[in-house]
Order: sequence, then structure tokens, then C-alpha cells
Amino acid sequence: MGKIRVLVVDDSAFMRKIIPQILQEDDGIEVIDTAKDGQEAFKKTLELKPDVITLDVEMPKMNGLSTLGCIMSERPTPVIMLSAYTPKGAETTLQALEYGAVDFVCKPSGEISIDIKKVKDELISKIKIAAITDASKLTFFTPETVEKTAPEKEKEIKDFVLVIIATSTGGPRALSEFVTKIPRNLPAAYLVVQHMSQGFTKTLAERLNSQSLISIKEAEDGEIITAGRAYVAPGNYHMEIEKIDGNYKIALNQKPTRLGVRPSADMTLFSAAEKFEGKSIAVVLTGMGRDASAGVERLKAKKALVLAQDKDSSVIYGMPRAVIERGMADEVSSIAGMKDALVSAMARITGGKL
Repeated sequence: MGKIRVLVVDDSAFMRKIIPQILQEDDGIEVIDTAKDGQEAFKKTLELKPDVITLDVEMPKMNGLSTLGCIMSERPTPVIMLSAYTPKGAETTLQALEYGAVDFVCKPSGEISIDIKKVKDELISKIKIAAITDASKLTFFTPETVEKTAPEKEKEIKDFVLVIIATSTGGPRALSEFVTKIPRNLPAAYLVVQHMSQGFTKTLAERLNSQSLISIKEAEDGEIITAGRAYVAPGNYHMEIEKIDGNYKIALNQKPTRLGVRPSADMTLFSAAEKFEGKSIAVVLTGMGRDASAGVERLKAKKALVLAQDKDSSVIYGMPRAVIERGMADEVSSIAGMKDALVSAMARITGGKL
């Protein structure tokens, strides 16, 4: 395989100079051109046919979101968004993942980041992942917003099933297709581990909550895990559990990264295997690498059921494959069928008492 041909798009002349410099320090990458705005980016995408595009979120004339929409409709190409963290920027970045972007990298210090080299390794790694994705899977996805209604009868469920959901590249879209469809009446609580930068996980949780029947929030240290709710691990924090005074609680920490990531799904799964005394289900969705496979193995030794996303619907078939090839998946499902797979697993693990 030849070098990965990259088009760099940014309205800052400084960023258009420094990003190609740091990318071409890697022998496997060639920056074929740059573009200063969305219109120029769209034109050069059609002309040059790059393998991967890095795309600034905030640009004049045609912003990153509009540019991405044009590119994905006319010549689907793997795109990595470059975003400065602001609440508005986080919202736009997550919209971009629904429009078809593979992933994003957070600029370390605003739109013009003179310290962009801090994220050099992350950017290069994500470009290499993007280069092996199937752009045809990155179709425009429009999640629906749901209006939550109060449950007929609030009741505390002590013996809930703990469902741990692990995902990485392609995860926000997969979560939008799966978690948002979970019925709210299942006697389960959900811990969601998505590899994502600090700050963006709160926006992710809020977006998922607006689309879902169950309540979803970014996890907070010390809060009680409650049936009918999902807790998203904050970026840069491992999410573990502990049992205090008869209640299971979230325990956040910044222990060393595992397999280069924090939050780590393995860390959550290890903790559940050690501390949770009830029944559990692990769900492993699209993502690069093998995070979750060691944790799933430990949890499965305690009679957990394991669901894994299939190859055809995964943007990156790394994490699910690591589980499936080790023979640990009780069921392999498309993302469209994952809700039904979860409901079936719940019925099986509870003896039909839903």
C-alpha cells in the first residue's frame, strides 16, 4: 500500500502550514494539498480524490459541517474533523459524526493552536484508521429527538441487570442507532464507555438523552447507579463501580491509561466483574483495537452474556472482532438489530422476568 494521500482544510494560513509539516513527519502520509475554505475543499476533493481529509469545523463561506455534507453526498471520503473545544464546537463536531465523519481530533488551544504538535500522534493515528474505513458505511444519519413522558409508576429496582456498552471509532453513530431504541421499562442500568476527548462526552450524553427513551447523562463521581439510566464515562476518566451501603456507585479516576485510552472499557468491565454481584451483559460495538476483550473475558467468567456488533455494520471491526474471535460473543448482531438482541439477552438472563 502506498502513502495515505491527505487533503488538509483550514481557514488559518498558520494551520495550513503546520499541519502538513507534522503529518509528513510520518513516512506513511503524503499531504497532497491544502484548502482555505469549504468551497475550495469541495473542489479539490473532486479533483484530487484524497484518501483522507482533515477538516476544520469553523470556516468562513461554507463551514465544516456544510462542507462535509457536500463531500459525503458527492464523493464519500473518510474525514477527520479538527475542532476547538467549546460547547458549540462540541455540538457541531458530534453532528459531523452523524453527517459521516470518521472521527475528530480536538485542537489543544483554540482555532489557531500553535501547540497543535501536542496532538500529532493522535491525528496521525486517526488518519491511518480513517484510511482503512469503508466510506460507503459513513452515510448521513439523522437521529430523531424524542419527547420523554413520565413513567406510569416510579419504583426503585434493586436487582437490576448491569449492561456495559463499549465502543470507539464509529461509536457515536452506533450509540445513536442502538441506545436510543432501548425500551425504558427494562430492569437494567447502563454504563457506556466511548473513547472520546474530555468535554465532548458531556455533549454526547446530552445528545443521546434527547434522542432516547431512557435517561442518559455523563457520569459523576459518587452517584448511585439506578435502573433505567445510562451513564457515559467522562473523557479522560476511567469509570469503575463500588458498592457502598447497599448501593452501587460510580467511581471515576485517572489511573494510567490502558491500551493507550482513558476511559478504558476494560477498566469498567474489570470493576464490574469484581464488584457487581448481580447479572450483567456486555455489548461491544464498532471501534479500533482490542479494548473490552480482556474485560469481557473476566466478566463472562461470572456468567455474563456478551453481544458484539457484526463486521458489515461496524465502521471499524476491531473491538467486536477481538471478542468474537476469542469465542466470547453469545450473539453477533448488526447495529440495527442490537436493541432486539439486548431485549432477548435480558429475557434470557432474567429467566423471562422483564
